[in-house]
Amino acid sequence: MIEWSIHLLMELLQTCRDILPIAITIIGFQLLVIRRPLAHPKRTLIGFFYVLLGIVVFLEGLDMALFPLGSLMASQLTAPEFLGINPVNQPVSWFTYSWVYVFAASIGFATALAEPALLAVAIKVEQISGGTIPAWGLRISVAIGVALGLALGTFRIVTGLDLSFFIIAGYVIVTIQTYFAPKMIIGLAYDSGGVTTSMVTVPLVTALGLGLAEAIPGRNPLLDGFGLIAFASLFPIIAVLGYAQIAQWLSRNKTSSNP
Repeated sequence: MIEWSIHLLMELLQTCRDILPIAITIIGFQLLVIRRPLAHPKRTLIGFFYVLLGIVVFLEGLDMALFPLGSLMASQLTAPEFLGINPVNQPVSWFTYSWVYVFAASIGFATALAEPALLAVAIKVEQISGGTIPAWGLRISVAIGVALGLALGTFRIVTGLDLSFFIIAGYVIVTIQTYFAPKMIIGLAYDSGGVTTSMVTVPLVTALGLGLAEAIPGRNPLLDGFGLIAFASLFPIIAVLGYAQIAQWLSRNKTSSNP
């Protein structure tokens, strides 16, 4: 118990060091540039303490649960006894790892829905748009994008294909979609790729990628284990732009059918 308390205290001090530049910037601008005192200094200090405590507990939870769990699932899903193969005498095709793709898509969909940053953005968008862009519609489209991205990303790890081909092809699709998509959705779509790669998604996705690269024969964790987060950032953009284009197309058809 004492050892754990010391460890937690050291993590708290390290987090304080990381958060200190943010606090200095905000308070410095408030006092030196805007030249007004903090409206609620006590509440601000308590809020900063809650932030520090939350980050420390979250990081501790990552080390204790999420990172080991992601690696464990990757190793179990790629184990020869689970796949029913003998990798020494039997060539392994990419289709053999079908459950890996299903798991990656499922975990991508679930983590995107649970992402606090995406929830906050979706609620604000619904409020600002007056309900034109529903929060659930945005969250579901982003979650589908993350699911497809992670499934394709794990396929890349299994096959060992070059990451650049997928990323270049993805951004070509995004560029074409941007030209035809409604202008009001473009900025939101690009931001949706960023808010999905936050505190819930990144740890599990990173652990999954590294676990797969370590478990699959012939893969290097440093070369093949990273890159899944790029897929998780890119494909929500494609999904949201596609969602907007489909909604626009349905709206036009509805208007034309009701003169």
